[in-house]
Amino acid sequence: MSMSPILYCNEVATDVVSSNADICDHDFHATLDFLSDYESSIISVFDSEMDQMLELESIHRLRGNPGIVSARKDAVNWMLKVHAYYQFRPETAYLSVNYLDRFLSSHTLPKGKGWPLQLLSVACLALAAKMEETSVPLLIDLQVKEPRFLFKPKTVQRMELLVMANLKWRLHRTTPFDFVHYFIAKLSCLGSPLNDCSHVLSHASDLIISTCQMIDFLDYPPSSIAAAAVLCATDQYVDDQELGYFHKRELVKNCYNLMKQTKCLLAHVKQQKLQPLPPSTVGVPDAAIGRSYNIHKIGLTRT
Repeated sequence: MSMSPILYCNEVATDVVSSNADICDHDFHATLDFLSDYESSIISVFDSEMDQMLELESIHRLRGNPGIVSARKDAVNWMLKVHAYYQFRPETAYLSVNYLDRFLSSHTLPKGKGWPLQLLSVACLALAAKMEETSVPLLIDLQVKEPRFLFKPKTVQRMELLVMANLKWRLHRTTPFDFVHYFIAKLSCLGSPLNDCSHVLSHASDLIISTCQMIDFLDYPPSSIAAAAVLCATDQYVDDQELGYFHKRELVKNCYNLMKQTKCLLAHVKQQKLQPLPPSTVGVPDAAIGRSYNIHKIGLTRT
């Protein structure tokens, strides 16, 4: 009796059954083919990322204002807490902070008042969630994790319009997540076998999100952040000879070192546990809200 497997099409048994070596060789060449196809399609993304970065003058102005740097840090920390609370996609976190930075680079918020930046944070997070998520909380429910101020949905919606107008309605931006899969595939082709690509992707994503907290990362294009995150996630050393042509070497090296030095990944690597969602207060009469809040032109502030 023949020991060939039962075939339900007109295959030849030798085409179906192969040795492990053949499988490994096939996987390697499949990765090369994937990388080649991906490179051809990602060229336009590489070309567009530099045009989407903030101008150096804007970055220097933000960094040179200690008050803005401190307020931005608090705002981003709150946004990341809400991001973890609702278990949003990693892209949502990065995109929301991108909107925040782009708005701050061209607008000066009133000094001595915390509510404008809080309102801006809510609006940016809401816009990013609408861009990336399939299920978006109500605007009132989005304001969790002990915000300093609470705003009516209509107030947030007006701020969303102001943000979108300021960004010239260009809400789709190039982010490091557009390059992560490319660099993971490229690293595996450089002789660095990855046993668990899903773990590398998850770790690299956490690293990318953590860069949002540091204003210094505004100096680096998304592709360099992605490359540095993949190297950090796989414990590769950027100066290794075989990694010399991995990507823009000096940019990646500096970004990589900044990730290591600041240890910013510690703030968001561990996912916070989901807590019971707060009850929606949509439909609560303004008079009821007014008992604990003073209503201003564009927001509600605590008394």
